[in-house]
Amino acid sequence: MKAIILAAGMGTRLRPLTLESPKPLVKVNGKPMIETQIESLLEKGIRDIKIAVGYLKEEFYYLAEKYNVELIHNDKYDMYNNIYTMYLLREHLPDSYVIEGDVYLYNNFIDPDINKSTYFTFYKENFNNEYIFKFDKNDKVYDMYVGNNSGYILCGVSYWSLTDGNIIVKKLEETVDSGDFESLFWDDVVMQNKENLNMYIKKIDSKDCFEIDTEEDLKFSERCIIQNNNFIMNKSLQYSK
Repeated sequence: MKAIILAAGMGTRLRPLTLESPKPLVKVNGKPMIETQIESLLEKGIRDIKIAVGYLKEEFYYLAEKYNVELIHNDKYDMYNNIYTMYLLREHLPDSYVIEGDVYLYNNFIDPDINKSTYFTFYKENFNNEYIFKFDKNDKVYDMYVGNNSGYILCGVSYWSLTDGNIIVKKLEETVDSGDFESLFWDDVVMQNKENLNMYIKKIDSKDCFEIDTEEDLKFSERCIIQNNNFIMNKSLQYSK
């Protein structure tokens, strides 16, 4: 089992914090988000980790020595969405986790024994422009679309089986070779070919992870983490009495 971390983007919505530091290196709970991701993977025995870098790529170099991860450079990070980044790493996709670089993992829900293609998701209300999953009683995904209001959303962590990964690789190659992909994200390619894939969701708690797009997202995540840490501490004190 492998892992891919998509960390090539510019993080413009998190400026000024990302003017001199890539978004995945922004600290949440005292540590760069991407280091928490790497440590979560290593904790579960996943050591083959590829990180796609682009914007301020030099800032990531220390990770290769510290964690023995491989950095792959996307020199077109400022031209295309993450579909091109995934295209560059496509050979690593089968039997691999894919984690967006701006996701802070508060609880380590990475499952090293997973064997079905899975989007991790949680229920959210009062949002705009999020990917929403539609799934059957067995949690098998049959649709995903951008919508508003409420639903189970894409949280930026997924796993892809060997079979499904190879199908997606072929479709990525076809899409990029066509030249008509500038507006697409890699999840769009997945959903354009959903009938050929065997995908499921796995529900997690809304505070298991946080996507950090803006300063407000960062402040919200820090508030939630502090509240939860205080709750755990108080419960621990109660049990120790």
